[in-house]
Amino acid sequence: MQDSCPVFFFASYAFVFDLLYEIRGGVFMKKKLLDDRKFYKSVITLVIPIMLQNGITNFVSLLDNIMVGRIGTEQMSGVSIVNQLIFVFNLFIFGGISGASIFGAQFYGQKNFKGLRDTFRFKIATCILILLCGIGVFTYAGRNLILLYLHESASGGSLTATLSYAERYMAIMLIGLVPFIIEQCYASTLRETGQTLVPMNAGIVAVFVNLVLNYILIFGKFGFPALGVAGAAYATVISRFVEAGIILTWTHMHAERNQFIIGAYRNIAIPPRLAKKIIIMGVPLLINEGLWASGVAAQTQCYSFRGLSVIAGLNISSTISNVFSIVFIALGSAISIIVGQLLGAGKLKEAKETASKIIKFSVLCCILLGIFMAGTSTLFPKIYNTSEDVRYLAGWFIGITALLMPLQAFLNATYFTIRSGGKTLITFLFDSVFLWTIAVPAAFILTHYTDIHILLVFLLCQLLDIIKATVGFIIMKSGIWIKNIVCEEKEPEKMDVLL
Repeated sequence: MQDSCPVFFFASYAFVFDLLYEIRGGVFMKKKLLDDRKFYKSVITLVIPIMLQNGITNFVSLLDNIMVGRIGTEQMSGVSIVNQLIFVFNLFIFGGISGASIFGAQFYGQKNFKGLRDTFRFKIATCILILLCGIGVFTYAGRNLILLYLHESASGGSLTATLSYAERYMAIMLIGLVPFIIEQCYASTLRETGQTLVPMNAGIVAVFVNLVLNYILIFGKFGFPALGVAGAAYATVISRFVEAGIILTWTHMHAERNQFIIGAYRNIAIPPRLAKKIIIMGVPLLINEGLWASGVAAQTQCYSFRGLSVIAGLNISSTISNVFSIVFIALGSAISIIVGQLLGAGKLKEAKETASKIIKFSVLCCILLGIFMAGTSTLFPKIYNTSEDVRYLAGWFIGITALLMPLQAFLNATYFTIRSGGKTLITFLFDSVFLWTIAVPAAFILTHYTDIHILLVFLLCQLLDIIKATVGFIIMKSGIWIKNIVCEEKEPEKMDVLL
């Protein structure tokens, strides 16, 4: 049955393409997409460095995952569970800086470097607070969180061994949270100013450091002991320090190009009025990202009720899907930067047109990428040293994810478009509220109170996003997201000595 997976999804794409074409309105119209070469060239110029960084990171993560997967199912599952929990922390960080990033992009559109500097300071303070909370949760509740994912099943697998590997991996990974928040604060601000190459280059260096150290430390090469999952954790932590060090050093050594960093640490003062506006706008984003990430973790926990093989299969699927999803993730970042700058400059009509073009481009790219991803569903799981049951589930998880990739591209682009105009309450309802009130309960009910096969459960839960896409389309058409949120914050740049 698994061998027919790519053929099934290949045929299904014709249906998806026709369905998308039938949607009426300005987002999906039957016309040539590449009618503005200059525009798409500027978008691609911005997106490629982000794609390369994310692509290399995800590709190396894929190789890391394969290396751990070559050791055994328990090791792979333990690492997967911890990474799912750390993913929640990462999204809290992303949400914590997102509010400030919206203002930062629009401040840069005004060339208001004082405002950009203030948003950078806000990011630093917010990330430190989230870091302290995260370390506390993982230290005192980490074991109980891991146990939520461990359930017996007919497919077997040692839950005790999985728990041991997971705890060992988590203890080391906590160290890497420190350089991670530093990198996020600096890299996000650099991207808001159009400086995407430095974060990309730092990411490239870091992932190759990670890859080499993984090979050495996991398998015990060149005289080093074979540390297994602990080696994978050490390699990740070291690579994060390398990445943060490169970005931080470059930013301070090129202060004339990065004027926001001049005087950034002379004090921690943030104008109360601006801080209040960022908090009002940013808290819904923080809560949204945190609830969304924890919702994804909760949904995975529901799936884990069907056994350890499901966790292993989902881990294999998510690893390859992360590689293919870099396109629509990067285009979402492009929307937040380009559209944010246009809104800050008062070019409201151009901002709407730009968002529409990038959304179309993102969906079209992911229709093509989804076809290629479906083709890997029978081959990629065979790389892992695991059971046939896990490989079978992984292949179909990959196929289902590939089928729905255009839908996810539209949702991601819509989310960032709405967010660029500061409508964070709408994105909160659009994203995490939907997940917790509809998707998670559906996964819980289907896994706990029905005998429906886990593959059908997974498909049904993913198809629920059609509801969210419909709402997003209506919001996009209404134009209520179009707003310049920094028009009242503009002020002449003062001398840095005043700071």
